[in-house]
Amino acid sequence: MLRIAQVAPLHERVPPELYGGTERVVASLTDELVRRGHKVTLFASGGSQTVGELTSPVDRALRLDPRAGDPVAAHVLELAQVFERAAEFDLIHCHVDYLAFPFGRLVRTPTIHTLHGRLDLPHFAPLFRHMSDVAVVSISDAQRAPLRTVDVNWVGTVHHGMPLEPYTYSEEGGDYLAFLGRISREKRPDLAIAVAKRVAIPLKIAAKIDPADRGYFESEIRPLLDDPLIEFLGEIDDAEKADFLGGAMALLFPIDWPEPFGLVMIEAMACGTPVIARPCGSVPELVEAGRTGFVVDTVEELADAVKRVHTIDRAACRRHVEERFSVERMVDDYESIYRSLTTVSRAA
Repeated sequence: MLRIAQVAPLHERVPPELYGGTERVVASLTDELVRRGHKVTLFASGGSQTVGELTSPVDRALRLDPRAGDPVAAHVLELAQVFERAAEFDLIHCHVDYLAFPFGRLVRTPTIHTLHGRLDLPHFAPLFRHMSDVAVVSISDAQRAPLRTVDVNWVGTVHHGMPLEPYTYSEEGGDYLAFLGRISREKRPDLAIAVAKRVAIPLKIAAKIDPADRGYFESEIRPLLDDPLIEFLGEIDDAEKADFLGGAMALLFPIDWPEPFGLVMIEAMACGTPVIARPCGSVPELVEAGRTGFVVDTVEELADAVKRVHTIDRAACRRHVEERFSVERMVDDYESIYRSLTTVSRAA
């Protein structure tokens, strides 16, 4: 039995009420670790739900709190609360990317950092060169690629896992295409709309709009919503997600950036819904081309894939997630890393 601190971002509660990938993963990881007998303290926003012990540096998830101020200040407070108690834990597992790096170097307790964001921006290489001793976990092999020339202390790649029970398998699917996530340039909802129009099949868009993306939505996406084939639903919650994904003939995921791990892809496949995606970031690691969907590039190729989606066995999509992306497999991987780090620490 290990005493573990799990440190979640504060932007959303754990698990999130609406959109939120990292917080969803932390929720599943924490609860399964407790089920396996570990003592887990979850540092997360107020309102979070966990079978572990909850410590909340803020009363409410920052994105949904109109009174929230500087998010960096809230996260520094969280990290101070975590690392002041470092001696209480056998291991600290942070999910707030590089913000926690300096804190972990100042304590004897083994600390790992799962990186949930993109690593291809120019400011990352100097940071990782300077902190090459920090133990980090990638969520896909593709996520590591931008830092391949940097001596990073990778201690593992752990693909996300998710509980399968909420994602009911849909044997038949439906008569529409689905786009789920958030509205932003790199997610390319415009390409999803273009594909739907090309094949004359309805597209339902369930997506949040962050303030930073509001201008893009108003200027470039809203004008495309006038077509009767396109239905914009806005942000949906967990209770609606399984029906939305399971009722689709395919999920369109035409991203234009190196997404570290597109959780929506495995959510769709868990419902039996094939994924039609562009070959960016982690997509080729998650979608088995020709078996659980298609990985193609241009609008023409995406449209052709939609026409061939009936050749995909929806049961194979579900099995793919059961075999590779369960919570149990994810926690097996993390426990192996935890044992390695704590064994080294005890021997030191």
